[in-house]
Amino acid sequence: MTPNDDLSQAQWFKSSHSGGGNDCVEVAFTGSGAALRDSKDPEGGAFRLSPHAWRGLLGAVRPSGPAHD
Repeated sequence: MTPNDDLSQAQWFKSSHSGGGNDCVEVAFTGSGAALRDSKDPEGGAFRLSPHAWRGLLGAVRPSGPAHD
């Protein structure tokens, strides 16, 4: 993901395990990676991740442990 990716039209998602509150991390995908933002502050900016960094994050938070490339 590049800093120039336009997120204004991004489709943001949150986990189906999220409760009804707005205490969630949302994710959007673009052609060059993923973006993460706080659902309580959607205008507050987003962390942008390359595909490699996104896979690393998912691997780190999975119950089975880190994924290996």
